Amino acid sequence: MGAAVTLPIKGRCYCGETAVRASRSPQTVAYCHCVDCRRVTGAPVAAMAAFEEKDLTFTPDEGAVAPSNPGVKRSFCRSCGSPLSSRFDYLPGQVYVPLGLLDQADELVPEVHSYESQRLRWLHIDDSVERFATSSRARLAGSPETMRDRT
Repeated sequence: MGAAVTLPIKGRCYCGETAVRASRSPQTVAYCHCVDCRRVTGAPVAAMAAFEEKDLTFTPDEGAVAPSNPGVKRSFCRSCGSPLSSRFDYLPGQVYVPLGLLDQADELVPEVHSYESQRLRWLHIDDSVERFATSSRARLAGSPETMRDRT
């Protein structure tokens, strides 16, 4: 993560039934332009923060898990349907939380674009963030040597 973020990071779903709390800064913050993430979020691009599983708490729990692609688990609030998290078998120990849930979303600046090749043609985000035509899996997995220091 680049700039410092106010800790703990807190947030909630639309109806407030499910709260989320992170005790540490995310490992990374990413845009995802893939069709699946766009459909799950209902947005032209998904923006998510990747937290270590041990640093994240959902209250009362992580919500209902909906069927998804093999190797992907997505959870939603049981009452309002807000997307709460995404977990990917190929990124063990990481939990992706939509930025829109988080109170400190303005402090969490995306560091990477995934699936740039699936970006909607009319969507232009003018930044100098690293871009990957498809999965940025290697970047998101972040070996200890490549991960930035976290608070």
